[in-house]
Amino acid sequence: MSDKTLTNTAKKIVPVPYQGAFAEPWSLRKLGHLFATFGPAAIVASVAIGAGETIVVVRAGAWAGYGLLWLVLLSVLVKGVFVTYLLGRYTAISGEPISQRLARLPGPRGWLLITLVVLEMAATGPLWAAIARPCGDLLHHLLFSGSATAIGASQELMVERALSTLFIVAAVLLGLVLTYDKLEKQQVIICGILVLGTVMGTLLVRPDFVAAWWGTISIGTVPEFPTWAPDSVRLHPGLTLATTFGYVGGSVLGYIVYANWISLHGWGLTSHPQLEEIQRRAAAGRPADYLPDDPALVARIRQSIAPLKWDVGCGAVVLWIVSASFMMAGAAVLYPLLASGELDGAFAGWSLLTDQAYIWRNVHESLIWVYYVCILVALWGTLQAFPEIYTRVIVDFGSSIWPNGGWTRRRVQLGVSLYVIGSSSVVIWSDVKFDTLTHVVAFLTTNLAVALSMAAALYLNFQLPAAYRTRWWMLLGGVAAAIILLAVSLVSGIGVWQELSIELFGRGSSV
Repeated sequence: MSDKTLTNTAKKIVPVPYQGAFAEPWSLRKLGHLFATFGPAAIVASVAIGAGETIVVVRAGAWAGYGLLWLVLLSVLVKGVFVTYLLGRYTAISGEPISQRLARLPGPRGWLLITLVVLEMAATGPLWAAIARPCGDLLHHLLFSGSATAIGASQELMVERALSTLFIVAAVLLGLVLTYDKLEKQQVIICGILVLGTVMGTLLVRPDFVAAWWGTISIGTVPEFPTWAPDSVRLHPGLTLATTFGYVGGSVLGYIVYANWISLHGWGLTSHPQLEEIQRRAAAGRPADYLPDDPALVARIRQSIAPLKWDVGCGAVVLWIVSASFMMAGAAVLYPLLASGELDGAFAGWSLLTDQAYIWRNVHESLIWVYYVCILVALWGTLQAFPEIYTRVIVDFGSSIWPNGGWTRRRVQLGVSLYVIGSSSVVIWSDVKFDTLTHVVAFLTTNLAVALSMAAALYLNFQLPAAYRTRWWMLLGGVAAAIILLAVSLVSGIGVWQELSIELFGRGSSV
């Protein structure tokens, strides 16, 4: 290495002055620019609002009333705030992709990255099936409930499964031609529809806001399980709580990919004109080698991540509003009807969305269309975003672990699409129950894998020089979030093992 090279590599980078919307004085124009920065977290929130909010959270409200709103808030804070922010923050501050740093963890190269992808891919079939099967049942209800042609139960089941499979195939195929820019704009619109629709729907059912407030602040309080609660709740209460917590928020790769998406926006140091040099120096050493020590320059870099904070905050608010609204709707509408025995047998099999539609129609005729729009838009948005997430993360991880592996986006995207269709179709056409699918998915990818990613986020924070690390209160919250995620993962894992043992060796499986 020449003397000139040594001198160059010893230089600290000089961040450019931040000139974004956050540097402007407060005005209506600035406020509009701030809302325009909301993007990557909108996709994370939209993906999270899948089977969790539309089914699992509604069911929790149906048997627990307002008593578990604190669990929804806790999950939003843990995953929607701390996990998302701390993972994205490292890339924004250092300019280095998180995969490049995590690939160098002690042990076999890239072991954590490979583990996260394996956990996500193992849950892909059950995850997609748990979203598509209720949609297939709802589509069957909408398309054929008024038909004069009567068919047998087995043929109805075949039609429902076929519609579920077509729903997945359509989402995957359209996802192949959807660029990131179009996806982001689509998901922002979906978030707007969801917030507006769920708020309108919740107001129409006139929930008890006082009970909702107490349910939100009564952290750690678990309502008494009623005799009419689902079997899975009474047999596995801890598992049910862990699954509800896990499904509020998305699967692990949705959080991991966030750091990649903010690079597309150029937030923080990712907009630096010498980004390629920064990433080369990061790969050869550590962020302390090139991040400046001058307090004024440190402050400039910290200021440049303001869009990240705003984006994460907006995403968390969207996730909280939609999740809480669905639980409050379940508490206001379903809980009293189930308690009175009027809805005996509801939520059986895969008619989860259809049952909700029938119930909400009895409250107000116009509410059913609000429900249809919110549900189908939410689930479609979830499935549309997953191929982009899978592809981007696999290419990013693969390039960091095996740089010469020829990781082309198109090839990976086609492989991912075929895998999604194949694995989900196998589950859809099997006899696995909805509860079993959601419990397995929650354990693998929304609890355990997210706990690992939270631990990785804390590790990344300490890879930064002390002047660039997050504030003490944010670090304390991150540590608390990691502990909560690990505890929930333990409860979830034990519960899944017990449930599968009963299913396999006890009473068997059913449709």
